[in-house]
Parts: sequence; C-alpha cells; structure tokens
Amino acid sequence: QVQLVESGGGLVQAGGSLRLSCAASGLAFSNSAMGWFRQAPGKEREFVAGISWSARNSDYADSVKGRFTISRDNAKNTGYLRTNNLKPEDTAVYYCAAEPWGVTAIREASGYIYWGQGTQVTVSS
Repeated sequence: QVQLVESGGGLVQAGGSLRLSCAASGLAFSNSAMGWFRQAPGKEREFVAGISWSARNSDYADSVKGRFTISRDNAKNTGYLRTNNLKPEDTAVYYCAAEPWGVTAIREASGYIYWGQGTQVTVSS
C-alpha cells in the first residue's frame, strides 16, 4: 500500500518560511519523480514544483521561482519543499505526488499516480 504523508504546514506571517515534508512508503521512492501542488479555496489545483528521481532535474511554477526549493532524500524516502518569503497568495493546501520511474520533473497533475492528503499552509498579511 502506497502512502504519501505531508507535514510541516502551518500558520506563518508574510515573509516567513516553512519546510514541508513528504514521507513516502510502499513504493520505490528513489525511482519516482515527485511533485508538489497546491489548491486554494475556490481555485483549481496548481503545479508548484517537481523533481526527477535522481534530483538532476527540477522545475518550478513562475509564481514560486526563486522563493521555493524542492529537494529529496532518497535514503529517507522523503521529499521536501522549502518555502521562503511566503506571501498571502501562497495560502493553500499543499499536496505531494509521486510517479514511479519518473526520469524527469513532471508539471502535469495527470502525470502522477500517487497523492498525499495535503497539509495546510496559511500566510497572514
């Protein structure tokens, strides 16, 4: 049974930082591409960042480029999203996703087969 469990969300003031984690089990994480998406109330789920299984390739949405960093520790079966200089418009539920044998960073939600339950990030102004 594959599980992706996000953690690290919370309430933070604008300009603050959070590190989100995604703990994976039940799949070959080291051979899986991983991505982060977010969904704000009343909006569609959107791509935030993606990373290939080897971490050689990463990709970011323009809205977070330069502020967010995606990374992974395959030895720990865990992925991360470091979020810096948070803005109120970053408020959303953040989801991690994984795709086995993903050799490149994947931007499309349809490219991922496994999803976590999400962690809430709230940025106050």
